[in-house]
Amino acid sequence: MHTRTQARLQVVAGPMFAGKSEELLRRVRRARIAGLAVEVVGHALDDRRGEGQVSSHSGLSIPSRTVSDADALLAAVRGRDLDLVAIDEAQFFGPPLVAAVNALTGEGVTVVASGLCVTFDGRPFEPLPALMALAEDVVKLTAVCAVCGEDAAFHQRVSAADGGDPLTPTSAQIGGIESYQARCRRHFTGAVTASA
Repeated sequence: MHTRTQARLQVVAGPMFAGKSEELLRRVRRARIAGLAVEVVGHALDDRRGEGQVSSHSGLSIPSRTVSDADALLAAVRGRDLDLVAIDEAQFFGPPLVAAVNALTGEGVTVVASGLCVTFDGRPFEPLPALMALAEDVVKLTAVCAVCGEDAAFHQRVSAADGGDPLTPTSAQIGGIESYQARCRRHFTGAVTASA
């Protein structure tokens, strides 16, 4: 059992394809090497690579607990003497995640939250902006623009495969490179484009 230092909130944010999950997994591996008690949590909406796995686009993965909302997250991790809770795809938990994270850090658990801070049409994607404002440590990553190769702070939907309104960020379309592209500010239009 380690003597706990003050709990912190760490946020890893950015667009799709920026390496957010990879950075989350790196922090989890380091914490485990240090002998800390860690729980990795993913949202039930993200089933791209199967339930019970947090994985990156580069193929790295780690077992995780899958929950459906912020209340289920709290129920899954409370009372377990954890040092660190790592939350992947934090945007899917919505605004209630802010109170859940504040509760955990108030109980002495460090939280690392990773997720999208911008929607595919270029708007702030809560709860990441709120979490970034409250965090002691924020890393904002960029991807590589699919058009020109410059740093990309945005991602853009290139297909509306879900059949929903392509310009409604709340119509969640879980996908990868087949549905989205990273874009720099110059090449970001905020509208669904024809696939290249």
